Amino acid sequence: MRKIYVPTAGPEDWRAMLADPVKQWRQGFSAVSAAQSWEAADGLPTEVAQILGPDAELLLAIPEHKVPLPGGSRASQCDVFALVSTATGICAVSVEAKVNEPFGPTVGEWLRDPSEGKVTRLTAICEMLGVAFPPPDDLRYQLFHRAAAAIVEASRFQTSSAAMIVQSFSPEHRWYDDFSVFCDYCGVNAERGVPLTVELPDGRRLTLGWATGSPLD
Repeated sequence: MRKIYVPTAGPEDWRAMLADPVKQWRQGFSAVSAAQSWEAADGLPTEVAQILGPDAELLLAIPEHKVPLPGGSRASQCDVFALVSTATGICAVSVEAKVNEPFGPTVGEWLRDPSEGKVTRLTAICEMLGVAFPPPDDLRYQLFHRAAAAIVEASRFQTSSAAMIVQSFSPEHRWYDDFSVFCDYCGVNAERGVPLTVELPDGRRLTLGWATGSPLD
């Protein structure tokens, strides 16, 4: 994976970075909605800034950023990774955009016939979050590895905090219940549009947030 990035000229430039640029690039789906939202904001989208605080300022945003995790070669691919200046310091932010697409397999489905690599990965993620291993089968694995991506990058960039934000473009807030039970497992009560703070074993703070945006035509 190369480490040189170039600025975008518009939402279409995000398409080439998708795992499947044909199937995933459709109007009304999360990839297009996220690209349109972040390009139109020319900074932090309003709903994301609401989670990170009134002084939040975007320093850097990378679309489809891949973060290596322990236990295998497959990285966690953030829809957006951002470094954000906040009132308390620099925050490493992973963003998972959603419209109608679900969060993918549950922990139980993902760990069915588990390989050594999967056990190593999920154990490491739980240690990062300070939660018990194994998590309940009905929780969504994607939320675990996307939160871990923020923590890994917070360590790599030596930021004071991390954040994992679900940027939802669903008017019905689809899949919010999955986010809510994940928050419960991390020790906080979910609430839309509100920063939820978790104290991590490494001494950093992890902010979890559900940010509700509006898709652009």
